[in-house]
Amino acid sequence: MSALTRTFMLALGLLVVLAAETAIEANEKAPGRERLLYVASPGVRNYLEWGGHGILVFAIDENHRFVKRISLAGFGTDDEGHILNVKGVCASARTGRLYVSTYQHLISVDLLTDKVLWQESFDRGCDRMSISPDGETIYLPSLEKEVWYVVDAITGDELTRIEPRSKSHNTLYGLSGKRVYLAGLGSNRLTVATTDNHAIERTVGPFGDKIRPFTLNGAETLVFVNVDDLLGFEIGDLQTNRRIHRVEVQGVPRGKPKRHGCPSHGIGLTPDEREIWLCDGFNKKLHFFDATVMPPVQTGSISLRGQPGWVTFSIDGTLAYPSTGQVIDVASRKILVALADEENRPVQSEKLLEIDFVNGKPIANGDQFGYGRVRN
Repeated sequence: MSALTRTFMLALGLLVVLAAETAIEANEKAPGRERLLYVASPGVRNYLEWGGHGILVFAIDENHRFVKRISLAGFGTDDEGHILNVKGVCASARTGRLYVSTYQHLISVDLLTDKVLWQESFDRGCDRMSISPDGETIYLPSLEKEVWYVVDAITGDELTRIEPRSKSHNTLYGLSGKRVYLAGLGSNRLTVATTDNHAIERTVGPFGDKIRPFTLNGAETLVFVNVDDLLGFEIGDLQTNRRIHRVEVQGVPRGKPKRHGCPSHGIGLTPDEREIWLCDGFNKKLHFFDATVMPPVQTGSISLRGQPGWVTFSIDGTLAYPSTGQVIDVASRKILVALADEENRPVQSEKLLEIDFVNGKPIANGDQFGYGRVRN
């Protein structure tokens, strides 16, 4: 396929998707609409007991009934055949692709056929990636090394790489598609890259310690970050590039969790940007903060069945998904159900997202990061 033909086909597909998205916004109960939760496993270290190997799919509107398992057999393993940890997941409804990263690979799955389209390896490993809003480009961090790969999301080819030298780890594309935000385990500064020329534009910080999970508001003016040695979070102003607030959890002991080595590993901003949801591994809790005021104010907590290391939300913001595999109603903060696989075994994962379909075709996708979706 020529570059011109490919560009035309992508543009035509985008027009179709945009028309369908508009129809859904006008009628959220559109006939044939199906909301599905895609859960990549093993999504907590290499713990196969919490979902086995593959991508598990659940029907959101049917009390998260298990629907199917997309097999990754023969993919995502090392040279000896050992199953590798899933490091990240992302998707594009516009191109009909789902992506899973492991320590060594980036894997592309066709959402219509559930077949693996390709698996690519990268010389310095892979970590938690993010895809552009148009579905054409992926920023893929190397495995805590010095670079981020810029990857063609259609072919899996490396286009270029950028080199913040921050021990690359977490990645989040802004809603505008103009900038991508890069956090490394070796730096207390967030790197901001421009996507028109794939170059480092600036850094934000310094923050109080090395940056762990983070999230953004939709307008890309604020960043909310977990940092090492903090049960809480810090806030950076993306216009002045400075840290502006430090918020600590009150009312619970501070301890060392089993995983990640960070008291708070996992933070989400509800899509309406009214609340921050914060993970607390040691106390097995999620803490809630009112984000309509600055600095945000702690408003409550909920206990979970295990140690959370991540949290994200449904596209409409009504449901929260901590990595413990429980589904929480955002408004009431009540646990509705716990995910279970085809053999009724508990499922837990830090790598999951929602994808919506209309008449069997993908129409909208969520993200593994819980970020704000208010653009102004």
